[in-house]
Amino acid sequence: QAQLVESGGGLVQSGGSLRLSCVASGISFGRYGAGWYRQAPGKERERVAQINWSGSDTNYADSVKGRFTVSRDNSKNTMYLQMNNLRPEDTAAYFCHADGGLLLGRYWGQGTQVTVSS
Repeated sequence: QAQLVESGGGLVQSGGSLRLSCVASGISFGRYGAGWYRQAPGKERERVAQINWSGSDTNYADSVKGRFTVSRDNSKNTMYLQMNNLRPEDTAAYFCHADGGLLLGRYWGQGTQVTVSS
């Protein structure tokens, strides 16, 4: 059974850093594109960062460019999101997503909360 588990969220002051991890099990993670999304209360879920299956291609939402870095280690079935210079507006639940298309399926983690205090 496919499962994605996020960790690393928490409470941090504005300007601080956190690193989120997403560990996949039950799937061949290296065959999936993947990404991080976030959802703040009362707002729609938005894509924060994407990474292709090999890690050679990434892209970011404009709001996090230059501050967040997505990476992956397929040998560990893990994806990371390094978040630097955090701002209060980054406060949200962060979710990881694995996208294998119609053939392999798409999966979501349960989310990890990030709270940035001013």
